[in-house]
Amino acid sequence: MAKPKKTPRPKAETPKGFRDYFGAEVTHRADMLAKIAAVYHRYGFDALESSGVETVEALGKFLPDVDRPNEGVFAWQEDADADKPGDWLALRYDLTAPLARVYAQHQNDLPKPYRRYAMGPVWRNEKPGPGRFRQFYQCDADTVGAPSVAADAEICAMLADCLEEVGIERGDYIVRVNNRKVLNGVMEVAGLSGDDKEAERGIVLRAIDKLDRLGVDGVRLLITVGRKDESGDFTRGAGLSEAHADVVMKFVEAESLVSQSLAITDQDIEAGPTSEALEANEASVASSPEIWQFMRPSTKAMKIWNSKIIEYLEKLVFVSTIGTEGVQELKEISKLMEAQGYCADRILISPSVVRGLGYYTGPVFEAELTFEIKDEKGRTRNFGSVAGGGRYDDLVKRFTGQEVPATGVSIGVDRLLAALDAKGRLDKTPDGPVVVTVMDKSRMADYQKMVAELRNEGIRAEVYLGNPKNFGNQLKYADKRGSPVAIIAGSDEFDKGVVQIKDLILGAQIAENATHEEWKERPSQYEVPRDDLVTKVRDILDLHR
Repeated sequence: MAKPKKTPRPKAETPKGFRDYFGAEVTHRADMLAKIAAVYHRYGFDALESSGVETVEALGKFLPDVDRPNEGVFAWQEDADADKPGDWLALRYDLTAPLARVYAQHQNDLPKPYRRYAMGPVWRNEKPGPGRFRQFYQCDADTVGAPSVAADAEICAMLADCLEEVGIERGDYIVRVNNRKVLNGVMEVAGLSGDDKEAERGIVLRAIDKLDRLGVDGVRLLITVGRKDESGDFTRGAGLSEAHADVVMKFVEAESLVSQSLAITDQDIEAGPTSEALEANEASVASSPEIWQFMRPSTKAMKIWNSKIIEYLEKLVFVSTIGTEGVQELKEISKLMEAQGYCADRILISPSVVRGLGYYTGPVFEAELTFEIKDEKGRTRNFGSVAGGGRYDDLVKRFTGQEVPATGVSIGVDRLLAALDAKGRLDKTPDGPVVVTVMDKSRMADYQKMVAELRNEGIRAEVYLGNPKNFGNQLKYADKRGSPVAIIAGSDEFDKGVVQIKDLILGAQIAENATHEEWKERPSQYEVPRDDLVTKVRDILDLHR
């Protein structure tokens, strides 16, 4: 008789595209979420915790037209083998689609407008890569039911406040604002309006989105005759005439042109550049072979940047009704921002923001960290975007059949944590517990009393609960836990009414750097009266903060 096959042991590994988070990583994220939530709450937004699972129908905009709709999301069908299979369900892809469903479902019970914030993990069934995971945290705030751009301006101000609250200093970030309607106006002026031009519009939009990679020359090729890359592959162009391509490129290069026009004397800054100064720079900027990059204005130019970029866009789309409407909305946002003290050094009108313009219907915004870091190959680059959002007036309409205005923002918490770590602004002070070692198992009640006293004073502490036979292993445990202090008390200490308190942080520093003489002069272990246990531990912890 054949032996039954043994059930193979499962592999102890995380699924591809997922990861585990430990200790300080979880604590740092929780602290950041609490700080962001406090800002959202201060602005009058209410918390919402929606289901982690939605029907595929509710997430329909993310799914392809196939028999099994699970591309992009993790989806399954209830009772798939039954005579009457159930609904298709999916892990939520983001926090915005659930909001649209919640609002449509509970609109009669919710205040109008409805202001909510939500935080939690989302899941995407996409190919993972370096720093790109299938599960990550989002931190959103949205206003549903407010058509005024005052709601968009408020989101921008709140985003700036959130960045500063978590430790991003002013000058290290910029919130850039654009408007989908302005780009629609550019498309109209460039002869790309109408259903029959949908394919060409798509090519132009994708080309604009590749600006930072291909530069102005590459974009111009894509919107006209097409472009051959280094491998020889040819990408078909949109076929625009030179005149229509000029319109698109003036939009693409708006920031470069205005930045150069503001590179003038301090005296001229107060009066502002003339239209002739703008025109004089167009030829030199348009022919630049360098890859285009976002140009942050000088401190002087900041004073008038928003008004001048709006003036430039106004002239570009003046014959388009929708484009003019978008410019007026940007003008109103700028006015509202300045009234609250948020000028162009923090919130900047920026036509180069093209994030998801097919999804948004009005203002769009993106928070960019402007300081430099080293990438994995040692190259210097700007850190880049950590948050984004905009107005999406069509999303709730999928459920209600009626257009409901909405605007919101999503903050990438993991990106922000990585940025703070890169700038050395994450608190790396060991956060492990004070460890009370066990020298005499019969005195366990006394050890437990010690940790109770420490905990009652708000000090994180624990008794060593492993095998106490080897004292060295207890100190190794404390070291692995990142413990700042170890408490040592055996029968001699109990008889004398004292405890030994070992400063593990100082001890590590001495062991690494000090000479033998310095080691003798800087003891890291203290004998104190038992009644002074909490006071001495507190002094050591305060010393290392």
